[in-house]
Amino acid sequence: MSNRTVRINELLQREISHVLHTKCGQDAVLYTITGVEIASDLRTAKVYFSLLKKDADPARGLKWLRSKVSLISEHLRRYVQLRYLPKLEFIHDESPDRAERVLRLLDEIGPAPTEAKPTPPPA
Repeated sequence: MSNRTVRINELLQREISHVLHTKCGQDAVLYTITGVEIASDLRTAKVYFSLLKKDADPARGLKWLRSKVSLISEHLRRYVQLRYLPKLEFIHDESPDRAERVLRLLDEIGPAPTEAKPTPPPA
């Protein structure tokens, strides 16, 4: 991935988060944009999101985000200077859930045994 692509991904992530949290009110508090992956031709972008509520329905969140695509696109068209405005595809990011599960499993296992340090001989 080129440096330019990385910068565009970060810019899109920042701007999408900004427009959601400034123009969509209380509903946007539940969503975190965790990443953006733009295609090499810069015409499509996968926008990964996670939900802060554990019991929230990802399908419902996806539907809500899709309803905000025109607002997001209008903001991007105005504030992001790209030759083509990428078509946004929202995808639920399950990596925070997986990370939490791994941490929980590690906690169940317990701390790793530590080796006893040899005591120095008396002087």
